[in-house]
Amino acid sequence: MRAVVTAPGQGVGLREVPEPPIRDGETLVRPLLVGVCGTDLELVDATIDPAYVAYPLVLGHEWVGALEHDVPGLGAAGERVVVEGIVPCGHCPACLRGDTNRCDTYDEIGFTRQGALADLVSVPVALAHRLDDAVPLEDAVLVEPMAVVWRALTRLPIPPGARVAIIGDGTIALLAAHLARAFVPHSVTVIGRRPEQADLARTMGADAFALAPPAETFDLVVEAAGVAEATATAVALAARGGTITLLGLPPHGSTVTLGPDDLVNKDLILQGSFSYTRRAWAEVVDRLNHGTLRPSPLVTHRFSMDAVDDALETLRGRRDRSAPRGKVVIDVRSPFARA
Repeated sequence: MRAVVTAPGQGVGLREVPEPPIRDGETLVRPLLVGVCGTDLELVDATIDPAYVAYPLVLGHEWVGALEHDVPGLGAAGERVVVEGIVPCGHCPACLRGDTNRCDTYDEIGFTRQGALADLVSVPVALAHRLDDAVPLEDAVLVEPMAVVWRALTRLPIPPGARVAIIGDGTIALLAAHLARAFVPHSVTVIGRRPEQADLARTMGADAFALAPPAETFDLVVEAAGVAEATATAVALAARGGTITLLGLPPHGSTVTLGPDDLVNKDLILQGSFSYTRRAWAEVVDRLNHGTLRPSPLVTHRFSMDAVDDALETLRGRRDRSAPRGKVVIDVRSPFARA
């Protein structure tokens, strides 16, 4: 079968590889759309923490697919599903608490397991979620990053009427703007670097878009830029009693200087949020199936598998620099369906 494979020193490319084996409790899924993100670039560049990856690797951790075979209790062949990427052990203390994102044994599709940028992928049946027929593929392909954001936003209560600031203008930041509307905020402000993202940010739910930190302060500040210095900006933007959530993932080893007195005197909560839990994933799928989330306007670029280099160059910002850039997706169904 075809697969997009990467390994340190070998770049990335479309290869012919054997079909995946089916282990106990697993089934085959045929990927349809696969999103690529900044973490995929880190995997290609081999700059990600080596504890979280096993090479050679088939990329693809944001995706939607169709069952290859009938699966009792899940659906018939051809039914569309989204599959949790994190494969929890289910019995460590973290898993038993529901903190499956912190499982003692790290295992994830597209990182330590072969990913979905392939004609077929083998997945644990228990992690597959069936989609309603009315859910567009362009919405479903965004479940994984939405689950990441949803887990962060629901970790602590967000009171109605909160003033929300989101630092960053990439996929995670814009999804944060979209999902924050569920909490009935007073306002959502996206603080980005690229003016061409302004209209896309408003489409996704932002009330305002700024290219520099505004003078006002906010009850919730979400750092989604993925650069270390944005953490200090988040602390400066937080109102007294506010919450700062760190969602962006700076390069491994990055550091930032903070004044502890600012955290204390402003009575701030500073929290990181890693990935998603099984509960967060299920809640996002439920909202998609009920039509209360429709993030598909974020999909701005689509490529075929044979154009993976173009997709990654677009993701790096080396193509269409003057155009808005949201989610870059690869259509696995046809090698020549580039758009």
